Amino acid sequence: MVEKIYVTYNQVHKHCQNSAERILNDFNPDLMIAIGGGGYVPARILRSFLKRPGSRNIPIQAIGLSLYESLGTDEVEEPGTKVTRTQWLDLSSLEMANLIGKNVLIVDEVDDTRTTLEYAVRELQKDVEEASQKLERTGEKTNFSIFVLHNKDKTKKGHLPQEMLDSGNYLAAQTVGDVWICYPWEATDIDEHDKLSAAQSS
Repeated sequence: MVEKIYVTYNQVHKHCQNSAERILNDFNPDLMIAIGGGGYVPARILRSFLKRPGSRNIPIQAIGLSLYESLGTDEVEEPGTKVTRTQWLDLSSLEMANLIGKNVLIVDEVDDTRTTLEYAVRELQKDVEEASQKLERTGEKTNFSIFVLHNKDKTKKGHLPQEMLDSGNYLAAQTVGDVWICYPWEATDIDEHDKLSAAQSS
């Protein structure tokens, strides 16, 4: 039986709020890339807390990556092994050019096997490098950092660049055990979801 924990919208909001100061001070992001669909909500909440007086809102771009695959009749899905792109930035447009020379914060809800994050960082770095050469902007350094709501304390299949980890450009709002995390945006009955969350914390 897989242990489940139920996370509420309020808890997600507070995770973002509590992490915002460090993100501003350490990462100082120019834009965010949300990994869909779990990264959309935290990225939007974060944007409110990352806005400095007199400055504009930090833009959010989105990519879609799918790793989880249903096992049919099982209630809980198991991590897959192949990352599938369902949405990506347009290499021929301003989307990629806007990343060059910027501090880019990648946002997702959970760091489980790290496979999705590894793929996102590797492919974005590759595409930015390609775009910077094409536009003759190779002297501008693009920095990637990561924010997740939850990091699962387990052996990871994927790997992030050592430079990213050494420089502290990785932040998890909370580290949990190897449990199944039920996020509120996945709930079909939000009242029942919140009751289950309240019951586990009492």
